[in-house]
Amino acid sequence: MNDFTKILPNLLEKGIDNINLSMFDSETKTRLLNTIGNEYARKGKLTEAVKAFILAGNREKLVMIGKDYEKVGLFEKAIDCFRLALNDEEIKRIGKKCLDEGKLSEAIKAFRILNDNEKLMQVGEECMRREKWDHAMEVFSAINNLNKLVEVGDKALTARQIGYAAKAYEMSGNKEKLSKLGDVCLKENLIATALKAYQLAGNNMMIEFVRENFMR
Repeated sequence: MNDFTKILPNLLEKGIDNINLSMFDSETKTRLLNTIGNEYARKGKLTEAVKAFILAGNREKLVMIGKDYEKVGLFEKAIDCFRLALNDEEIKRIGKKCLDEGKLSEAIKAFRILNDNEKLMQVGEECMRREKWDHAMEVFSAINNLNKLVEVGDKALTARQIGYAAKAYEMSGNKEKLSKLGDVCLKENLIATALKAYQLAGNNMMIEFVRENFMR
């Protein structure tokens, strides 16, 4: 190991992806990878450090790097580190923190890793409250809650976000809502959107009506 430290700077420059340690036994290889990972971490090269600690199977160090990412607000990278460390407690903790701080995309990522439908439901409700329609649809689609997808569509339509409403109704598979959306669009002279809504709803009568009266 003492000899190894002398050539460590050259190895670090070479990059973890290009270092071949296959000639060493498992114990020596792990020690070398941990040494490389520690040095990368000391230099602030956290991506490289993570790779080294993954190869070394050092979950404790992965959690430490995750917390370093968290300190500087890089929550997605922190969650990735906790996932690689197989540390559900840290994922749950940071997921709650992201939800409390309104970092909804990161909260969704954390709770989806955990398959925590109860927490995802909370995130989805918060997304709707903040009119983050894309995130709300992602959540309710992930937990297969069709009623909530319809609710997203209703709220988006009330907010005059017709595109989001159409997407939510389509994801829910609610043909009645899609037909009603088509009626709204038709009244507002949004002919192409109305036609698409009727097509998704399978409303052949209204499809023919639109084509005959508005598209010739």
